[in-house]
Amino acid sequence: MTPIYPSTALKNEQREIKALADQQPVYITENGRGKYVFVSEEVMEREMARRVEDALYEYRVTLALRESRDDIAAGKTYSTREELRSAVARKRASRG
Repeated sequence: MTPIYPSTALKNEQREIKALADQQPVYITENGRGKYVFVSEEVMEREMARRVEDALYEYRVTLALRESRDDIAAGKTYSTREELRSAVARKRASRG
């Protein structure tokens, strides 16, 4: 579980919080309410890139499942693993 620090940590443990923020996001709370995130620019860029990649992966999986359902509904089924692999190769080649 990701640790959450009180807002007083920014004052009392400033050096430790900054060092940690150079490695990962640091979550800060004020009186147990509302979280803030303290990060270095490098960590922010890395986190944003990771989240974009996660979103793209989720989109691709959703698209593949939708296409699979459409194929089944259209009667496009395969009897062997090789037939399936050939169909996947053709589909990939058509996308460029």
